[in-house]
Amino acid sequence: MASLRREKISAVDTAWLRMDRASNLMMICGVLIFPGRVSFTRMKATIEKRFLRYARFRQRPVQMHGATYWENDPAFGLDHHFTHLALPGRGGTRGLQTLVSRLASTPLDPAHPLWQFHLVDNFEGGSALIARIHHCYADGIALIQVLLSMSDSGAGGHPAPPPPPATKEPPGKAGDAQSQMIEPFAGAMQAALKLGSTLIEKGVAIWQDPAKAAALAERGGALTAEIARLALMGQDSATRFKGTPGVAKRVAWAAPIALDEVKAVGKALGASINDVLLSCVAGALREYLVRKGDSTDGVMVRALVPVNLRPPERAWKLGNQFGLVFLDLPIGIENPVERLYAVRANMRALKNSYQPVLTLGLLAAVGAGPKLLQDQLLIALARNATSVMTNVPGPQQPLFMAGAKIGRFMFWVPQSGDIGMGVSILSYNGQVQFGLITDRGLCPDPGRVIAGFQPEFEKLVLTTLLAPWPWKGELSAAMAAKIVGVD
Repeated sequence: MASLRREKISAVDTAWLRMDRASNLMMICGVLIFPGRVSFTRMKATIEKRFLRYARFRQRPVQMHGATYWENDPAFGLDHHFTHLALPGRGGTRGLQTLVSRLASTPLDPAHPLWQFHLVDNFEGGSALIARIHHCYADGIALIQVLLSMSDSGAGGHPAPPPPPATKEPPGKAGDAQSQMIEPFAGAMQAALKLGSTLIEKGVAIWQDPAKAAALAERGGALTAEIARLALMGQDSATRFKGTPGVAKRVAWAAPIALDEVKAVGKALGASINDVLLSCVAGALREYLVRKGDSTDGVMVRALVPVNLRPPERAWKLGNQFGLVFLDLPIGIENPVERLYAVRANMRALKNSYQPVLTLGLLAAVGAGPKLLQDQLLIALARNATSVMTNVPGPQQPLFMAGAKIGRFMFWVPQSGDIGMGVSILSYNGQVQFGLITDRGLCPDPGRVIAGFQPEFEKLVLTTLLAPWPWKGELSAAMAAKIVGVD
């Protein structure tokens, strides 16, 4: 019976567990690429010694008496979670992307802990490691820390320090969403949880009745105004990226770009690294639609962007501790600099927003309530966005795993509701990696989308290099149009 010891899953993690659909599995899928061949035996030992020192990964989620618990898997065996295979033929990028696409569309076995590693040989003379981990275990920030704990600073094996020792949480706090928040947001979280409790009692009526949302806005206060804005938010533009997703997914990734170049362009144009990268994403989406013959006039695609809400000292702790903001991407703007400044303005408008706190509070509240309510609320929120976009800062020095150098790595986040696109940006070892996952029925060729990412960045580089220096204030859209030849 000791092997079946159970621990209640937090409300937020329960919400992510229950979001699973056949058309959108709640898996975080990552790929590490090694220029050299990786030993299966050594990688297995690394997983056993370093990944499994997180006891949570020996546990599976189970439903009992209307609640959800973590339970030790009595039949746990690493062979079920670690597989070895080889790409056929020449083993190029297309073959690896096809394999990752298939695995991203394949559910994990609920009879066992919800994660798997797949070591892939015959990839461009080296190896690749595909990781699939259900979102209920951890968010991207925590999983980066897990990765760091599995890696070394050199081929000889200088392991990262072990994670902090487990400590007992004060009674009643382990599953309490407020305990997951940084202190400045604690009061807001209480209010958000109260709203979540109201939603549990009254369903999603506030999202279905604009009059109720308007009445809420009249109460005043930043949080209530934010609630009203979310409730009254209209859908973004109808494009071929929106629709009802199916089961099959497609993944693709682009050649990395130098992080220092992104920083330089951002500094010259008065924008952040994030502004530059998201503007390039918007430009790549625009170029794809144009090549398909679609109109882009006035088109706006909205992205759900995760915002980390965990204190730095708790980055190692598993679980989900992030909120979401809705970011408008101005696909209709052709001029790259004008588009960059529009993205920057939209990002600044979200600064100090209560949206991350509110969305985490809602997830905690509905995770503790009926699944039917969660499904209704999820549909109401997800219909206002086209994609999920994640930007995670990774380590800026080369890492090794199982004695082999990690050349590149990328990941894809799951999409909720009927969202059919996930964009991931990750920086590692001085490079920025851009990846995309799409629904096969909505966008069967994500490689054609990411093919526009590098050219969009090059437009910004060209604009920066050819602009008259020094200038006062910001580079005008007219000046940028002259440089890059955009009317």
